[in-house]
Amino acid sequence: MIGVLVTFTQTGRFDRSALAKIADELRAPFEGMAGLRFKSFMLDEDGVRARNFYVWDDEAKARAFFTEEIVDKVTHIYGVAPHIEFLDVVGFVDNSGT
Repeated sequence: MIGVLVTFTQTGRFDRSALAKIADELRAPFEGMAGLRFKSFMLDEDGVRARNFYVWDDEAKARAFFTEEIVDKVTHIYGVAPHIEFLDVVGFVDNSGT
């Protein structure tokens, strides 16, 4: 498994309701996406960084998803370019079925 942390950092604060709307509007394309275990849309405590975290079954699929076109698209949506980190998932706990 591989994790991908995508961070958008603004000089000001993100509007939480605007980010919630983005998450709601962008949810559908990710539901049932091959190789994607989960995706979360997050906002840090100070409101300056919006973060999206993905867990993929396969590194090749994860890296293939983050094309230049996708990066341009999310830059337009969030208003700032993302910083993308690929992380080796060495352990995973999933309590969603309990």
